Amino acid sequence: MELNPLTALSPIDGRYARQTDALRDIFSECAFMNARVRVEVEWLISLSEAGFAELPHLSDHGKAFLRGLADNFSLADCEAIKEIEKTTNHDVKAVEYWIKNQVAHDEELKSASEFVHFSCTSEDINNTSHAIMLKRGREALADYLQQIHDTIAGFAHQWAEIPMLSRTHGQTASPTTVGKEFANVAVRLERVIEAIRAVKIYAKMNGAVGNYNAHLVSYPEYDWEAHSRKVVEERLGVTFNTHTIQIEPHDYMAELFHQIERANTILIDFDRDVWGYISMHFFKQKLREGEVGSSTMPHKVNPIDFENSEGNLGLANAVLDHLAGKLPISRWQRDLTDSTVLRNLGVAFGYCFIGYNALTRGLGKLQVNEQVIAADLDNAWEVLAEAVQTVMRRYGVPHPYEQLKALTRGKDGITKETMREFISNLDIPADAKASLMELTPATYIGKAVELARRC
Repeated sequence: MELNPLTALSPIDGRYARQTDALRDIFSECAFMNARVRVEVEWLISLSEAGFAELPHLSDHGKAFLRGLADNFSLADCEAIKEIEKTTNHDVKAVEYWIKNQVAHDEELKSASEFVHFSCTSEDINNTSHAIMLKRGREALADYLQQIHDTIAGFAHQWAEIPMLSRTHGQTASPTTVGKEFANVAVRLERVIEAIRAVKIYAKMNGAVGNYNAHLVSYPEYDWEAHSRKVVEERLGVTFNTHTIQIEPHDYMAELFHQIERANTILIDFDRDVWGYISMHFFKQKLREGEVGSSTMPHKVNPIDFENSEGNLGLANAVLDHLAGKLPISRWQRDLTDSTVLRNLGVAFGYCFIGYNALTRGLGKLQVNEQVIAADLDNAWEVLAEAVQTVMRRYGVPHPYEQLKALTRGKDGITKETMREFISNLDIPADAKASLMELTPATYIGKAVELARRC
């Protein structure tokens, strides 16, 4: 069956293909091959600059040609490498042979061809390629999260002054504002975005078991560790790992994936809360012409974007959790289990992007329903019991908590009149009593407005 979005096995490349398109240039097989080519040519150029008699310094033409192999890498180039791989049954060796084929007709580069992949194990190429890919992927993902953060923070400011009844354990609780509840999420997101961006991305180029064995047997006097560090940090733009086995141990990947999981967990929590508020009619959703909410119930406007986001972020976290738990484990100096697992980096990021896209759509439809929110708040005068008993404590009134508990706990129909009658009989200073008499559920919001605007 021909592969297209309707025949794809995974919804990442099928139903949601457009939402993950930006990731193909980062995590696809072609992108992986491109990264490998870039690492190989930068390693070769660095060797030409090391002063080895057997490998003269490459000309500007030679360097430009080599870097052009990566800069202009095409799908046809990837297919050519895959054709070589049919014989080698080894993808990195296929990249090496492909580069040698590309330089075979240039006299300068042809003479340098045996220094392609010089002293490298395949993992020197793969781990640096994964680092390049994750650096780009991390940037794209953090930018997406920042857009979501900015939208949520915008709502926090816009709705900062709209009083809303809180619910703890699903029961009426001290009032807040709509904006303050959005601000809580924005602040949480801000912290985790910073943590995602702060993770150091590591790579190594130290040979078959991390000791520069082949390097030193060929050029014993050369400072290979300094050379490798320079390639990794100055040419490839990631952090050099000094101590590894054959593979870079992937601890940084676990750290990065756990931080992304944290971000997704915050958004799942947010998805569920907004879903609930929509159910309570605190929010309405903008209608789209022609859209259907149910195949049989014409009235339905379902919160499907928040449901879609929750589901796909759950899938993302499942993959991220496996990656974080598995990748730092390798038998002895290496086994191959990490290789096949690492091919699913795009899967984890893909489900993240699908979830973020759905949440962005959902946020774009939200309309606050102030009338319903106000009515809900005005029907919960019992929440002022906290305020009244706290003021009673200040002025030494005996058993204030117990008095308010007797008045309100489990009672239906606590009204403005009920509460004000109780307040009117209190033995407290007149100004304190006047303030309590003026207090309503809508004005008992503390610093909620300030906190909402501060995010």
